[in-house]
Amino acid sequence: MTTKTKLPIQLGDPIEHCGIVVAPLFPRSDPRAQYLTLDQAVALGFTVTEVDAAGSVPELLAHNPLDASVLLYDGEELIGAKQNRILNVTVLVAAASETRIPVSCVEEGGWRARSRHFAPSAHAAYPELRRRKALRLSPAPLERGIAQGEVWHEVAAKSARMRVDSPTRAQADIFEQHGDLLAALKDSFPLAPGQAGALFALGERRCLDYVSRPTAFAHLYPKLLHGYLLDAIERLDGAPARELEPFLDAIARAPRARRASAGLGDDVRIADDEVVGSGLELNGELVQLCVFA
Repeated sequence: MTTKTKLPIQLGDPIEHCGIVVAPLFPRSDPRAQYLTLDQAVALGFTVTEVDAAGSVPELLAHNPLDASVLLYDGEELIGAKQNRILNVTVLVAAASETRIPVSCVEEGGWRARSRHFAPSAHAAYPELRRRKALRLSPAPLERGIAQGEVWHEVAAKSARMRVDSPTRAQADIFEQHGDLLAALKDSFPLAPGQAGALFALGERRCLDYVSRPTAFAHLYPKLLHGYLLDAIERLDGAPARELEPFLDAIARAPRARRASAGLGDDVRIADDEVVGSGLELNGELVQLCVFA
């Protein structure tokens, strides 16, 4: 008998443009966990650095001097230091702490010091890169470097398909060189009041992103949307996806495995033949969820 988990998420009315579908997600209850996003926290003194002077590709060090927890979201890109990285999984960094966070490099060349601190990027990794990373990480999301080869391979393949010339084979250069088209599309998918997540659909592809606090999602959505659209511009004007609820049902049916997170709470892995992804739970509350078909 299949056990079905009730998701704390309500699907809103989808928006379709040029074959791209983005549907808002709304929370079914008021959030309990308190946290800031990366962009909010950096403005207040939160920093991310290499672990030491030599650096380590699969790990970074988050320094949180604040009296608030900070949510670092799966796929968020950090620019600078020795090489650009993306978050392997979502990590909730405790107040007044230093936490090692698992990452993958999205820049294959140029290992050299460029800045002391990383800067938040205006985009998150595109869904297909995040999906491939999730497949490699499941069921061991915190293993050092396990997804690195797959990440480099996918970024190189996308750069080639999209005819991007990048001296360090950096994901950021793909976004930059297609920035005009991304900017032209983004206004078609506005943030809805109270929105706490999004379900992106492109043909048979699906990507769900959710956080418990709508105020936090308002900061994350522009980054995630840029990632959605970078995947979408490779196949614009296709037939739009019509059925979204079956993807939510598949997530609810999928088995879950839990282990201690790199920060606060528990890392939750979701994986079966239909979906793969991860979430973060704190004191019984689903704080974050990202899942891919």
